[in-house]
Amino acid sequence: MKTLLLPFFALLCTAVQGQTPIALDDYCAAVDAHSRRLKIAAARSDAAAEELGRARTGRLPRLTLEGNFSATVRRAAGVERWSSDLGPQLVQTLYGGGAVRAAVDGAELDCAAARRDELFTRGEVRYAAEYAYWNLSAMTLYVASMREYVALIRSLKRVVDRRFEEGYIARGDVLMIDTRLSEAAYRLASAEQRAAVALHDFNVLRGADPDAGVSLAATIRDTLPVPSRAPFQETIARRSDYAAAQLRAERAGAGIRSAVAPFNPQLSVGVGASWQTWTPNLTGRTYVDGVAFVRLSVPIFHGGERRRAEAAARAVQRRSVWEAEQLRDDIRREESDGWTALVQSLARVEASRENLRLAGENLSLSTYSYNEGLASILDVMQAQLSWIQLNTNDIEACFDRAVAVADYRRITAR
Repeated sequence: MKTLLLPFFALLCTAVQGQTPIALDDYCAAVDAHSRRLKIAAARSDAAAEELGRARTGRLPRLTLEGNFSATVRRAAGVERWSSDLGPQLVQTLYGGGAVRAAVDGAELDCAAARRDELFTRGEVRYAAEYAYWNLSAMTLYVASMREYVALIRSLKRVVDRRFEEGYIARGDVLMIDTRLSEAAYRLASAEQRAAVALHDFNVLRGADPDAGVSLAATIRDTLPVPSRAPFQETIARRSDYAAAQLRAERAGAGIRSAVAPFNPQLSVGVGASWQTWTPNLTGRTYVDGVAFVRLSVPIFHGGERRRAEAAARAVQRRSVWEAEQLRDDIRREESDGWTALVQSLARVEASRENLRLAGENLSLSTYSYNEGLASILDVMQAQLSWIQLNTNDIEACFDRAVAVADYRRITAR
């Protein structure tokens, strides 16, 4: 694995040289422009808008044309075998039991909810972009620290090998340093693999070649603006997913009216004409006749179907209302968890930086003491191990802080 990854990172470093560093906002804009999720959400919004337009056509008159042609197998005496009729009809619904109004109201709410969903998706895509950016930064720093760790061990190995050749130390010290170097090389290969995956995620999100080299303008160790805690009422007012849930609860109310509309009286008026053959068709001649009508339909008894339909629609409405309230509780918990994670990540960054400074001093002192014959090989190896562990802790803490900042902005819809 290491043999395969080392050429990859050598090529990557060559490609990165001379590139303009990518700023976080520029990367997020590129992800936003490429995102398939946003395009899917926009298509859903467009579909909802078209459904609204279709629902509004229920208020317009309908023009239909119906025709019929038939021919008998046998011909009766003096009667043509065929007959036909063709009739256009223009109908205007005056009252459809409230179905049209309920359909329009429901489509308007669906359209508004789709727009809120699109806005929420945009925030999710922004968070995914920030996560990929900081993840690549973290993996780059981790690979760099592992390479430095391997270089430290190799430097120590040269000293150990020389002392062994001079007869100052035993074979056991050589075996210990060789084992530690082999372990460090394995960890370096794993780190390079994880960095390659992070690079692929970074590039795919913006629609670039997965292996394209990049240079980041910011790192997780930079100072980041920390958001202040947002009041919950402000957060819930900003959350577009909660607004969409509320709109869907209102949509369920329109669904009640749609469910009972078929059981209300229906009134429509219209005009029509009929072009047809005489009955019986003796000569094949046709005639045209016009008609104007008023059509009234009053459902009387359907075996309790209306009551059942209304009860089912009201149950759907209650479910939608409780789903919105459940989302509200989830957002409250999410905001509290996000703020706690942000505060704790800031504390871990401060602690890890001080620990890393002390580990660096300890490593320098142990290495100097060993070179002067005042410390054992175990002391130096322990100092190296502590240094790489604390360096890893610092990278993780800085990464957690960057992600916590992005996540809290996502939670509070900022």
